[in-house]
Amino acid sequence: MTLDPARVFATLDRHQVDYLAIGAFAVIAHGYVRATADIDLVARQDRANLERLAAAFAELDARLRGVGADLLEVDPTDPDTLANGASFTLDTDAGPVDYLNDVPGAGDYADLRARSVESTAAGVRVRVVGLDDLIRMKRASGRPQDLRDIANLSPPTDGSE
Repeated sequence: MTLDPARVFATLDRHQVDYLAIGAFAVIAHGYVRATADIDLVARQDRANLERLAAAFAELDARLRGVGADLLEVDPTDPDTLANGASFTLDTDAGPVDYLNDVPGAGDYADLRARSVESTAAGVRVRVVGLDDLIRMKRASGRPQDLRDIANLSPPTDGSE
């Protein structure tokens, strides 16, 4: 399925979800343009926000992605389910979305939110995690793509530009 980030972010915005983009969209917002096939996000964990997130996922027809996912009976449109899982790899009518509750290196959501920045995706307002937090999360993950992102986001240390 083709990713439609404007639709995903507009839906989250319309439902007034308090969330932060943390993956490639955060990398792009901080100045390094690269391709991505999904949207990665974290959200404030209070009940009212999880209800808004569940409603947004319902509007996007979110469902668990993966072989046999339909057999797991996991409902990503249920706020209790969203509160109790570590991560959800979802397909939606607007493309893939990864919703994460447990992000290595992330720390407290309120602190992440306080240091976040506003960006836009296809004309839609998006809150993205701050650069230092993004680098800390990517360092904690340690995947090859994350290490490349860190290198591309970090200023040269030898004084060259």
